[in-house]
Amino acid sequence: MVNLKIDGIEVEVPKDTMILKAAKDNRIDIPTLCNLEGLISYGGCRLCLVEISGSSKLFPACTTPVSPGMEITTNSNKLKEYRKMTIQLLLSERTHICSVCVANDHCELQSLANQLGVDHTIFERNWTKEEIDSTHDFLVIDRNRCILCTRCIRVCDEIEGVHTLDLRLRGKDAQIIMDMDNQWINSCSCTSCRKCSNVCPVGAIYIEGEPVSHTKKKDIVEFIKTRRNRK
Repeated sequence: MVNLKIDGIEVEVPKDTMILKAAKDNRIDIPTLCNLEGLISYGGCRLCLVEISGSSKLFPACTTPVSPGMEITTNSNKLKEYRKMTIQLLLSERTHICSVCVANDHCELQSLANQLGVDHTIFERNWTKEEIDSTHDFLVIDRNRCILCTRCIRVCDEIEGVHTLDLRLRGKDAQIIMDMDNQWINSCSCTSCRKCSNVCPVGAIYIEGEPVSHTKKKDIVEFIKTRRNRK
C-alpha cells in the first residue's frame, strides 16, 4: 500500500494506482472527458491535470501513478483556469451548438463547461462541416461534435475486440474512421454492438431515433469492468 495526501487528506491506496482512481476511491472528484474506468487510460483531454508538491509541472492524473509521500492538489485557481481554457479550446475546435445537439442536457462537455462557468470561448471558432455518416442501420457519427477522446476506439478494441474504429490524420484535424475509412454501412468488422454510442461523452456517436439519455447507460462502467475481468 502507498500513503499520500490528496488535497491535504491522507489516503492509502494500492501500489501502482493512478492518481485519478486514488482520488475517486476517496470521493475526490477530478474532471476528465477521455478517461472511462475499465478502459486503458489515454491522457488525451488534459482536464485531469493536477499539481504535485515539489514540481512546477502539471501531471495527468489518469496516467500518473501514486508514490509514497506524494502531496497532490486537484483543485486550485491555477488548475481551474487551465481547465476553463481547455474546455474553451475543445468548444472552439468544432461545431458545438448545445441547443441543436442530440446530447443537449446529457453531454459531459456541456456539463463540465457549466460547472467551470465557461459560457464563451476566447479562441476563434472553427465551424467544421464534416459529412454526417448515417449509413448504418441505426448508428450515426457526426464528426463535427467529436472531441477526439477516443473512448469509442478503445471500447471497440479492448472490450468488443474488433477494432472497427480508429483515427486518421493528427491533432485537431484527426477523424474517427471505420475500417479503412469506409462509410459505416460498408464496414465489414462492425458488430453493431452499440458500445461506441454508450461511451461517447458528447453527441458525436448516437443511435438514430433513440434519446441519448437511454443510450448513455449509467452502468456502462460496471459492464466494461465485468467484460474485462472475463478475459
